[in-house]
Amino acid sequence: MKKQTKVPKADARKLIPYAGFLVRLKAFVTDIFMIGLPVALVIMVAFGYDETKSAGALDVIVQDEKALEHKPNPIASITQVLLIMGIHVLLWRRDGQTPGKKFAQIRVVDAKTLQRASYLKLCVRFIGYFISLISIIGFFLLFLRKDKRTLHDLLSGTAVVYTES
Repeated sequence: MKKQTKVPKADARKLIPYAGFLVRLKAFVTDIFMIGLPVALVIMVAFGYDETKSAGALDVIVQDEKALEHKPNPIASITQVLLIMGIHVLLWRRDGQTPGKKFAQIRVVDAKTLQRASYLKLCVRFIGYFISLISIIGFFLLFLRKDKRTLHDLLSGTAVVYTES
């Protein structure tokens, strides 16, 4: 009978293959094309071509001239965010991967259990993206942490790890 050695908790955390900045960026850019563009086309069809010329949320926040000239349709903006959020949360919940994360061979997991995260955690994670974006440092926390978690990961209790190949 083989004797199993117990790996201390601190050492077990070192063995977790956390995903770094470049691979996460690759996944994010891929998702812009695979999720963002199709949703933008749906919004354009549903709300009209002029909606593509309207100001975005960031334009409104920084009070850009574009926001004054082409005010965004709040219903279209909310619909677009909800569609993108719904797609991300459903895909993260299903197998932890959006198309970009699948391409990058990474997935979103619960930080404590390393299993599928709950819908609540995934919704908080998506909303946390905006907090990370506004704070700017939110995305770059992964350079300061051994577990490479960003602000939205910390807020939601999630982590991004490499998939088993």
